[in-house]
Amino acid sequence: MVSWFLQIFHRERSAAAVPLICLVLLPMPAAAEPVQIPGPQGHFEAEMIAVEGANHALVIIPGSGPTDRDGNSPSMGLMSDSYKMLAEDLARLGVASLRIDKRGFFGSASALSDPNDVTIKAYAEDARRWVEKASELAPCVWLAGHSEGGLVALVAAMEPPEALCGLVLMAAPGRPIGQLMIEQFEASPGAAPLLPQLRSVVADLEAGRHRDPEQLTPNLRPLFSTGLQRYMIDLFSHDPADIAGNWEGPALIVQGDADIQVRMVDADLLQTALPQAQQLVLSGATHMLKADVAGQPAATYTDPTLPLHEDLVPGIVRFLDGVAKP
Repeated sequence: MVSWFLQIFHRERSAAAVPLICLVLLPMPAAAEPVQIPGPQGHFEAEMIAVEGANHALVIIPGSGPTDRDGNSPSMGLMSDSYKMLAEDLARLGVASLRIDKRGFFGSASALSDPNDVTIKAYAEDARRWVEKASELAPCVWLAGHSEGGLVALVAAMEPPEALCGLVLMAAPGRPIGQLMIEQFEASPGAAPLLPQLRSVVADLEAGRHRDPEQLTPNLRPLFSTGLQRYMIDLFSHDPADIAGNWEGPALIVQGDADIQVRMVDADLLQTALPQAQQLVLSGATHMLKADVAGQPAATYTDPTLPLHEDLVPGIVRFLDGVAKP
C-alpha cells in the first residue's frame, strides 16, 4: 500500500451513458497538449485541455513525491491515472484544465537540477504562475490540489493571482504532515518498534534540526536521508488549517471516507478554518479519489482502468456552476 511517507521517501528515488441531445449541447474539448512556461533553470510543463467557451479552468497540482501530471509514479508502483481522468471528465462537462508536472520532475525536470531542493513556498509560486497561464483558457481559474498539492494550493492562495476564483482541496491534509506520518506508522502492522525513534526524528525536523541518517535504525534510514530532511523541515513547518484561515474566497473540500492516508478529521479541520467552504464527501473513496475495491486495498493505486468515484466530477462541476459566473 502506498502511503504518504512512502511518497515522500520516493521523492529522492526519482521520481453512464449521456443522451445524444446532451452531447450536442456540450462544448467540445480540444485534444490534450503540453504547454510550457519558463522555470528557474529550464521550463515548467503541464498538459492543457482547452474547452471552447469555458467559464472555469482548474490547475491540478499533484501530491507528494515524484507523482506526475496524470497521477502516476512508476518508481513507486503508483498507476492511477486519477488526474488524467479528472481533466478529461471535467472537459466533457465544459471545464478546462492544466495538470502540471512539479519543478524537478517529468516534463518539468529541466526547471530544477535537484528535485529535493524545493520548498512549499516555491511550489506555491509555481502554482500562481500556472494560474496566470490558465487564465488564457477561462476567466475563472481554480487551484485544485490533491494531497500535498492541497497544501501548495493553500499557500499559493495567500498571495492570490488576479484570475484565481477559488480552491478545490482534494484529500488535502488539515494537520501538519509530520503528524500524518506518525499516524500512518501507528496504523501500520509491525511498525510499533520504530515509533519511538520516528517520533523523535519528526520532533527534531519540526524544530528545524537535522538528524544523522547513519544513527537511525536501518528501516528508517531511507526515509530520512540528508536531502529529504532538508525538504521535510520546510514541509513539516506548515499547518494547513492555520494557513487556510487566510483564504476568504470560495472553496470545495473533497474527502473520501475510506481514505487511509488523509482522514475525515482533516477535512473537518479545513472546514472549520474555511467556514465558507462546501464539503463533498465521497462515500467509500480512497486517497486516489476512486471507490475502494473490497479485499483489494491497493487496487485504486495500481489499476488505472478503475474510474474515478462517481460523485467526484459531478460534485466539482455543481460547485463551480454555483459560483457566480465571471
